[in-house]
Amino acid sequence: GPGHATLLTREAIQSGAGIVVSVGGDGTLNEVVNGFMSLDGARPSEVLLGFVPRGTGGDLRRTVPIPRELDRVLDLIQARRFRTMDLGRVRYRDHQGRPAVRYFHNVLSFGLGGEVDERVNRSSKFFGGFVSFMWATLISVLSFEKKSIRIGIEGAEQDVVALNVAVANGQYHGGGMRVAPEARVDDGRFDITVIGDLSVLDVFMSLPLLYNGKIHTHPKVARFEGVRVTAVSDQRV
Repeated sequence: GPGHATLLTREAIQSGAGIVVSVGGDGTLNEVVNGFMSLDGARPSEVLLGFVPRGTGGDLRRTVPIPRELDRVLDLIQARRFRTMDLGRVRYRDHQGRPAVRYFHNVLSFGLGGEVDERVNRSSKFFGGFVSFMWATLISVLSFEKKSIRIGIEGAEQDVVALNVAVANGQYHGGGMRVAPEARVDDGRFDITVIGDLSVLDVFMSLPLLYNGKIHTHPKVARFEGVRVTAVSDQRV
């Protein structure tokens, strides 16, 4: 169930495991990452994290990259072939309005992205990640109300009307959408993509830019870099 992989990871580390291997998608991996991390940022430096990608979206493996073939990825894990990777820490309010802390390894997004994820998680993934996320995106765009957000990057604040904001450690989210083509997982900073006040027609016309790595060529899309991002809104985002 939700959150179980976090508990299993903590139990494995406490029992002396040298490697914890996550088998699944980016959602499962996120739970395992949170099992490694405590709320104050401490982590067990001697324990490695392995990843066998078997999920819906498969976005992290596109950035790193990680092979899909089971024998190849297991050989890498067994040989201790590893690289260091940045993490993001997000402080937010959960669905009950309580303050919460969570770590993320790939992309944190808010706005349309959150509603797409919610729709994907409620629906069948029978046709795979690309179709699941594309269908959820198309349906969500038709009903989505753009959000007024005050966003701060390195302390510099601005008010934006945004369709979606992505704070990216990796380059992809949503089953192959290349929302941050210049992001690197080990450069010590985030790539931030703000997709602005696009009409429904403009969204549909611009969808190819989300997949071909040219999202930042759109005049209503802005790119920033930073290590600290804040966002506040009077709406539910």
